[in-house]
Amino acid sequence: MIEISDLRAGYGSINILWDLSLAIPEGKLTCIIGPNGAGKTTLLRAVMGLVPVTQGRITLNGRALSGTKTWEMAQEGIVMIPEGRLIFRDMTVEENLIMGAFPKKQRKRTRANLERVYGLFPRLLERRTQVAGSLSGGESQMLAMGRGLMAEPKVILLDEPSLGLAPVIVQEIFTILGQLKAEGNTIVLVEQNTHMAVKVADQVHLMQTGRVILSQEADKVDLDQLHDLYFAR
Repeated sequence: MIEISDLRAGYGSINILWDLSLAIPEGKLTCIIGPNGAGKTTLLRAVMGLVPVTQGRITLNGRALSGTKTWEMAQEGIVMIPEGRLIFRDMTVEENLIMGAFPKKQRKRTRANLERVYGLFPRLLERRTQVAGSLSGGESQMLAMGRGLMAEPKVILLDEPSLGLAPVIVQEIFTILGQLKAEGNTIVLVEQNTHMAVKVADQVHLMQTGRVILSQEADKVDLDQLHDLYFAR
C-alpha cells in the first residue's frame, strides 16, 4: 500500500533519514522500533508531509504523495496519532472526537463513527461530556486514537502509544490495536516496548541512525538478537 524508496529527510541542514526503503503492506500491522534518535518519528512525519523530503519517493497505491499538504492527508486516507496525544484540552471528549471527522466524506457519518469509537473505548463514552484536559494519561491516549479513527483512515500511523502509561493501560491499548488489526486496518506502529510490539505485529523493522538495519516477519523475530542490535551490543 505504502512504498518508501531511498528516502532522505530531516530538519533544515540536519539530515535524519538516510536512503531508507521499506514497504507497508495493506491490512497488516507494521512495527518500527529502535532507540531514541533513530529517526522513527521523523519517518512518520515525512510520510505526513511535516518534514521535507530531499530524496526518494513515498507512494500510496502507486501514486506519489509528494506535494500533498499535511491537512489533505486525512482525505487521502492517512492519519497520524502523534506521540504525546496532542488533544484539545479545553474541549470536551466528544468535541475532540468530532474534530477527527474532518474529511468531507466522513462528516455525514459522524454519529456512526462516534458509536464505533465508543464501542472500542467505553471509557470515552463515560467521559464524553468531560473537558479533555481532565483525563488521565491512558484516557488521553484513547481519545487521541479515537479521534484518528473518526476519519475512517485506510492507514493509521501511531507514534509511541504506550509512552508514560501504566502497564495495565498499555495492555488495554495493545488489545485494541489487536482488534483494529483483526478488522483489516493498515497500521504503522512506532514503539519502544519491543515485547508487546512484536507480539501484535505482522512485520518488524528495526531502525538505527536513520536507517533500517533489520526487517523480518514478526513470528520469525529472535528477541535476543533484536535487543542486541537495538542496544548496539
